[in-house]
Amino acid sequence: MMSLNELWFVLIAVLFIGFFFLEGFDFGVGMETQILAKNDTERRILINSIGPFWDGNEVWLITAAGAMFAAFPEWYATLFSGFYIPFVFALLALIARGVAFEFRGKRDSVAWKKTWDVCIFFGSFLPPFLLAVVFASFIKGLPIDGDMQMYASFTDIVNVYTVVAGVTVVLLCLVHGLMFTTLRTVGDLQARARKMAQRLLLPLGALLLAFVVMTYYMTDIFEQRGLVLMIIVALGIIAFILSGYFMTKKKDGYAFGMTGAVIALSVTSIFVGLFPRVMISSIDQAFNLTITNAASGHYSLKVMTIVALTILPFVLGYQIWSYFVFHKRVHEKEHLEY
Repeated sequence: MMSLNELWFVLIAVLFIGFFFLEGFDFGVGMETQILAKNDTERRILINSIGPFWDGNEVWLITAAGAMFAAFPEWYATLFSGFYIPFVFALLALIARGVAFEFRGKRDSVAWKKTWDVCIFFGSFLPPFLLAVVFASFIKGLPIDGDMQMYASFTDIVNVYTVVAGVTVVLLCLVHGLMFTTLRTVGDLQARARKMAQRLLLPLGALLLAFVVMTYYMTDIFEQRGLVLMIIVALGIIAFILSGYFMTKKKDGYAFGMTGAVIALSVTSIFVGLFPRVMISSIDQAFNLTITNAASGHYSLKVMTIVALTILPFVLGYQIWSYFVFHKRVHEKEHLEY
């Protein structure tokens, strides 16, 4: 049977998968406000398309961090102390983005709106980039000593491998967001979103392929979980090809599902490659943080499991209900509050 340590590792992985899938299209739409939108009306339509969802989607990240803190405190401590600066920038970007959504429509001033629009763009670009850099560093390995302390230099975190991961995730979120826009808008904006997504597929495919090849040669996760990862990569390729096929057929819902599947499979591959490790030491394999040496006590994990299983169905039910209530497309003639 699955141990509680393994169960919480899986639950944290699921939370991060949910975050990147859901917040991924939010980030994409946020970037679209500067890349796709031609005027203020289209920017307001794009922002309104994610208005009911973006704050709820961010809860997945908060919950994942909270679960990590409670279930694997040593992982949490090493991670957040070692990546303090990237996380501060990501948090500031998320705060600026949230404030911008609420404030940009409070004054009828071009300069005022442009300022907040810049915050929305960078608040949508920086978090996925920085989080991808962090996750890529996980699987590449970091200088962690026997006391579970991480002493990483700038190049340990920011290097060719992690930057490629960051750019890939940003572009993947943009394509995912474009497909969400096709589901939530109509007319010319919808058509341009679909066309831009199709144009970005080729560079996105090249980046995904490059990252997989670099991962094969620059990390040990294929040595650890080669067969499973090969299956995940194959499924990812199929999902990617199908996303392009559905785009050409204007089956936007299926295309959105396939871009989401690529995101979900990408995050899954990281956790599969790590298991049973949670952070890899580049100094000595004996210093790896694992689901055993980084975990809370058995009683704490047991209580957390009972609470999670009790509350989780209500949380998921509420979020599914909110998506159902706000599923209609956003039209230009409707009241635009942002």
